[in-house]
Amino acid sequence: MGRLLVLALVLLSLQAGAGERIRYCDYPVYPPISWSDGRQVRGLAPTVVRELLGRLGYDVQIVVLGNWKRCLMDAAAGRVDVVLAYNTDQRDQSMRFSTVPVLREEVAVFYNRRRSVHFQRIEDLAGYRGGLLFGESYGAEFDRFVARHQNIEWVSSSQQNFGKLIRGRIDFVIQERRTGELFVEHLAGAEDIQALPKALSVDYLRVAVSRHSPLSRKMDAIDAQLRRMTDSGEIDVWLGQSEVTYRDMINLPADAP
Repeated sequence: MGRLLVLALVLLSLQAGAGERIRYCDYPVYPPISWSDGRQVRGLAPTVVRELLGRLGYDVQIVVLGNWKRCLMDAAAGRVDVVLAYNTDQRDQSMRFSTVPVLREEVAVFYNRRRSVHFQRIEDLAGYRGGLLFGESYGAEFDRFVARHQNIEWVSSSQQNFGKLIRGRIDFVIQERRTGELFVEHLAGAEDIQALPKALSVDYLRVAVSRHSPLSRKMDAIDAQLRRMTDSGEIDVWLGQSEVTYRDMINLPADAP
């Protein structure tokens, strides 16, 4: 009986957190990473979070707020437990980031071919007006550039951002290349919107856990599970499925249920 008791205690310790509710915040405007079909949040990000934390014994509640900045603020304050984000020095003060990345992302400069943009280095953008979503950060150098030149208009949605680019109200939009190209494929009036071949930067989307959350004590387990999911090819499969699902949704007839 003593050995059985010890075994039971070991199993309980391995299952710590089982059934515990984890609040994951998403701002679903980044297909195929995350988007909303009007009923639920779809895409790679919620799939990875549900699978990752589910395998560690947690239940995941998806929280959608008004913009990306709200997600980051709530994670910093501990009102939500986890987001998927790029690591920055400022964010690192309030969140713990997985060492194993979820996805490599290339950040691109999108422009309107009717209004050419010259870009070889970041300072070349100083003479243009750009658009970003609230809360977005593309590295310390870019953040310093934005603070120095004050040439960015902040909005809540990619629809607003690219709409302004189509109408010539701004000169460029900074967006992850995969997401931007997928978004403008079927955007009305976006025939002239393209991404410059030179990348602004390359970054990695990571699991970011609020330092106020009990989940922050599980970073080693999170990294180990992410490594298994990466090595098995699951994340690549989910990314491909997300792209197909998004395109299928966009191509549905307007009166489809």
